[in-house]
Amino acid sequence: MANEDAAALAAVGPRLRALRQQRGTTLTQLAELTGISLSTLSRLESGSRRPTLELLLPLARAYQVALDELVDAPATGDPRIRPKPIVIHGITFLPLSRRPGGVQAFKQIFPPDPSAGERTPQTHEGYEWLYVLSGRLRLLLGDRDLTLNPGEVAEFDTRIPHLVLNPGPGTAEALSLFGPQGERLHVRARPASPDKKS
Repeated sequence: MANEDAAALAAVGPRLRALRQQRGTTLTQLAELTGISLSTLSRLESGSRRPTLELLLPLARAYQVALDELVDAPATGDPRIRPKPIVIHGITFLPLSRRPGGVQAFKQIFPPDPSAGERTPQTHEGYEWLYVLSGRLRLLLGDRDLTLNPGEVAEFDTRIPHLVLNPGPGTAEALSLFGPQGERLHVRARPASPDKKS
């Protein structure tokens, strides 16, 4: 048990560094945001300073993650899934499925990016289904430029050059399903019989 605790504490520094780098934050910016000195933050990330609750609480707030994510606390038998966010190009991906291979489900949070940043449309093997929960999304798909509003869905082959971004002004949220090449969603619905009365 003591060895597990020591290993969990030793992993905090690299986890803090990875979170900061994923978010593109400097140690100086983090020091200003949390009120923790630059040297203390540096020692925490390198593992030469032991993490304490009074240091981890402001860091958890700054990164907007649960405290147990910073220390990779062991599971407590709670059946709820606590997805660990992944940030790519400023877009937060929250994994909603754990099945390796097959269709993967994500909630995506898009910050406003009216300029499309410096990114160019990408291609890769697979198929995507995108449902807009809130805000607006701009989908550049091949030679098409589409605006998707809440409740709208797009389904496309990811071998077509594509880029999804948020034209603003506020945050946009979507659900995405990514599947292997050739695997598409199948919607089954039976229309109500016209002569059936409810």
